[in-house]
Amino acid sequence: MTRRLQRWISPTGAALMASALLAAPATHAQTAWKPDRPVTLVVPYSPGGGTDATARAVSKQLGILWGQPVVVENLAGADGLIGTRRVMEARPDGYTVLLQVPSIVVTRYTPGLKGIDPLARLEPVTAVSQSPAAIVASAKVPARTLAEFIAYCKTSAQPCSVASGESVSRISARQLAAEAGIPNLIFVNYRGTSPIVADLLANNVNMAFTGITAALPHYKAGTLKIFATQGHQRAAALPEVPTSAEAGYPQFQSVTWYGLFAPKGTPAPVLQGYATALREAVKDADVRKAITAAGAEPVVNSPAEFAMQIREESERMGALVKRYPLE
Repeated sequence: MTRRLQRWISPTGAALMASALLAAPATHAQTAWKPDRPVTLVVPYSPGGGTDATARAVSKQLGILWGQPVVVENLAGADGLIGTRRVMEARPDGYTVLLQVPSIVVTRYTPGLKGIDPLARLEPVTAVSQSPAAIVASAKVPARTLAEFIAYCKTSAQPCSVASGESVSRISARQLAAEAGIPNLIFVNYRGTSPIVADLLANNVNMAFTGITAALPHYKAGTLKIFATQGHQRAAALPEVPTSAEAGYPQFQSVTWYGLFAPKGTPAPVLQGYATALREAVKDADVRKAITAAGAEPVVNSPAEFAMQIREESERMGALVKRYPLE
């Protein structure tokens, strides 16, 4: 402070200024956003899959931290667009949010959805957890590895079939057919992971690219096979299962992040309030146990970091869609 300025400030004024400066951090800390009424967490897929399991793992703890209920609402259909649109059209006040997976970045490429781009009407909040996708098969398929399965499909009298529940897995299925040389592979689309698992168990469909969560208990029971996981390293929940790269197919890499989104225009303090609360929520032992049991791991990041993650995923998936268009 200059001497000229000092002459213009009285002792009382200086004391008040000092008090204000000292109080500023405390005031800022007190303004962290939290809801004062119930929150709706929309899951745009049917119950039983990884997105639903993740939502239920964190919603209870968020409710405890905030002192307000966080209600999980499943709205499946249109490859996740029905539930996603519910949040796109909600008020940007933090009381209706969305938990989505990487398929959201390819919605605009999906035929019949008229080029709708949900990312243009949503705010990235934070990733919550992530899990490598898995290449899962019926226990009745006569193959122990991915290479054996591909060889079986090339020689089988009956065409092999692959199930998918969302856009990313459909792209992976088309990539498999093209790059592994299985021209008669049948693609079967589903509205969620649970019916895929049911048909795998009944051998109504041979194989699927899907999340680990719903398949894990059946794999442990010996009623499903997991040929490979699709992360850069082996999944903590399945240390004995090779990665797709180890299985000889490094191009089939896919990590499913479970990310939180809010309607476009949601204030930055609200977004940060969610990120802060989720960072605290995943410290809870029960939450971590539930996420781990689903074959995932917590990865809470900032809104800016999550936005960057989405941009990178959009570029990667955009390139794949050009090579393997959705039909």
